[in-house]
Amino acid sequence: MLRVLLLCLLLGVGGCSAVRFAYNNADVYLRWQLTKYLDVQGVQSEELDRHIAAFLGWHRANALPQYIKLIHDTSARFARGVSQDDLVWGYDSIQAQALQAVRAGAGEIADLLDRLSPEQVAHIERRFAEDNRKYAREFVGGSIEERRRRRVKRNVERLEEWFGALSEAQVELVRRYADRAPFPEGMRERERKRLQAEFLSIVRAREAKARFADWAVHWDRGREPEHAAAVRAQRMEYFAMLLDLNRTLTPGQRQSAEARLRELATDFERLLRK
Repeated sequence: MLRVLLLCLLLGVGGCSAVRFAYNNADVYLRWQLTKYLDVQGVQSEELDRHIAAFLGWHRANALPQYIKLIHDTSARFARGVSQDDLVWGYDSIQAQALQAVRAGAGEIADLLDRLSPEQVAHIERRFAEDNRKYAREFVGGSIEERRRRRVKRNVERLEEWFGALSEAQVELVRRYADRAPFPEGMRERERKRLQAEFLSIVRAREAKARFADWAVHWDRGREPEHAAAVRAQRMEYFAMLLDLNRTLTPGQRQSAEARLRELATDFERLLRK
């Protein structure tokens, strides 16, 4: 459920006409995602549509201008040369914007959550269990070597969306990151289950209106210290890989990233004017 509340932010990572298409159809997409968990019919279904519309209205008025500023600031930093401070700034900025969206979305839907029936809450619990089985298959299962290969594949695909095809030497930098960085997926699996249990407890107690928004923003308060340390270490290794990669980028790869940033800014500016 918490991931669904972040979808509006995630709509902005694609670029080009895909962003406009996704944003213009965000109501349909969010409804599709939310109704995987919320088995609502009749009046509740209409209410869900109103909550989605209100959230997207908030997002257009409040989040889009921040996205545009963030993209322009990122372009300027990328043009002058990326540093560790730039990467930390970018991560913190995205986190802050994500949490704003989470708070707005959680506050919008809380009243509906407080009126779910026991059967509807049981439906959410079953969907969580399905999600957990899928997560375990995709991220936790297999040997360390298999997990490393999956990590390399995911990261190469993400980087090539921005920079175009990577050279073998650049892919090797990703492999080294995959070797160095810890694998917190097992701890993340336990955290997923903890968060799901806390969410269900809030809903069953009919305390979403009073507690959900604050809980959703501060979801990591109960994180295991070992997990927090592993996540920080993984992030630092990723930053180190990005800095190494930045030193190897060709002029064409830099132009590709700059073009993607310009396209994103243009798309968001068009959406803001609609």
